[in-house]
Amino acid sequence: MFLRRVARPLMMMAKVKETTGIVGLEVVPNAREVLIGLYTKTLEEIKAVPEDEGYRKAVESFTRHRLNVCQEEEDWEAIEKRLGCGQVEELIEEAQDELKLIGHMNEWKPWGIPDDYECEVIENDAPVPKHIPLHRPGPLPEEFYKTLEAVDTGTLKDAVSSSKKEDPEITSGEAQAK
Repeated sequence: MFLRRVARPLMMMAKVKETTGIVGLEVVPNAREVLIGLYTKTLEEIKAVPEDEGYRKAVESFTRHRLNVCQEEEDWEAIEKRLGCGQVEELIEEAQDELKLIGHMNEWKPWGIPDDYECEVIENDAPVPKHIPLHRPGPLPEEFYKTLEAVDTGTLKDAVSSSKKEDPEITSGEAQAK
């Protein structure tokens, strides 16, 4: 009798999450503590990345922000609301993935260029060697230039209506040959 009168209201005060509503994503009852641990570990691991790298700056910035929110808020709902990045369980998965990525980045070291790296420079009018692909797009269709001119002159509605009259509608499932 005593437990029903005292314990139940206390349990109702502590908001207990029953489900995430996401298939395969289980509720983490101590999500705040888990997040604080993951964010602290992330800030330690990211120190292996050079300080001037954009990746490190970005990871440190959002991780510090999220860690501060988790330390300031006690309730999982308040954390989710302040961060606005999903449920705490999703944040846990993101933090775990970020830790894996930091490990890969430290292994791959995509920053910096080796001193002995040589880059082939092609001047503006020099012929492009055959082993280098051309990345120049082909010419645009004539319709593009007509539409662009119509936009510039303010006659776009006229151009659209005239193009609809020129091209008959395809009524069957087969394309018509022009």
